[in-house]
Amino acid sequence: MGKGLPRSYSRKTAQQGVQKKRIVFNGKAIVIDGASGVGVGTVVIGDFPEGNIHFMSAVSYLSVVGAGGQAGLSDTWAGDYGIGTTPAADATITAADVDIIPSTALAAATAEVSPRTRGASLTAAPIAILDNTDGSLEINMNVLVDDADISADTMLATLQGELEIAYMVMGDD
Repeated sequence: MGKGLPRSYSRKTAQQGVQKKRIVFNGKAIVIDGASGVGVGTVVIGDFPEGNIHFMSAVSYLSVVGAGGQAGLSDTWAGDYGIGTTPAADATITAADVDIIPSTALAAATAEVSPRTRGASLTAAPIAILDNTDGSLEINMNVLVDDADISADTMLATLQGELEIAYMVMGDD
């Protein structure tokens, strides 16, 4: 074996192979608006490297913590969360709003604090190729609060938890 082959192996780029990324979002602020209808909040928690992203799977654990004593938010609120590549634009989280972690129910909160809840990517879903060749693809946390539990805009909360995600970068243009 010549000197070139071992040297070429040592120079592989960091983008080769399966990438595993852990995103911790403890204390990440989110504002939930719900003066009319279901409460909706979204915040960017991370991003992908530039290129064609071969998304494989993800698992998240989340607790949403209200600011406490907010008149427009029930102390025992319930709702849903999902993680996707687009922010929630309405009172539903569907399609790319939940293409990483599907809509997952958050059980009733205690003193505005939801229980820690596990969400996982769908195992039956086909593996997706996400187009991030322009480098703008975000990872968005989308939170919904049931209509009966919220009656005001700008309800403040923080996220506590983490997201583990596996993907490969499949080249760039």
